Amino acid sequence: MAKRFKVDLELPDEILAQFQEDEIAAKAREALVMELLREHRFSQGKAADLLGLDRHQLFDLMSRYHVPAIDFTPEELKRELEKPLPHS
Repeated sequence: MAKRFKVDLELPDEILAQFQEDEIAAKAREALVMELLREHRFSQGKAADLLGLDRHQLFDLMSRYHVPAIDFTPEELKRELEKPLPHS
């Protein structure tokens, strides 16, 4: 279940003049979801669902926000690289 709440933003007139009101709300939502994804608060699948995107669209958006698609710790990366490759 999702709750709705409003956030008040003060933005300079020159910023507001560039967007429609609904565009600003969409950008704010998008930025929040990308930041929460960066912080590992939820999965890529959940982020895609929240934004109504498919996986490819999400990866494009993540790229624009500089959110890595694969984000291993050094230890996790080492373990992954040590795994044997599956035989075809």
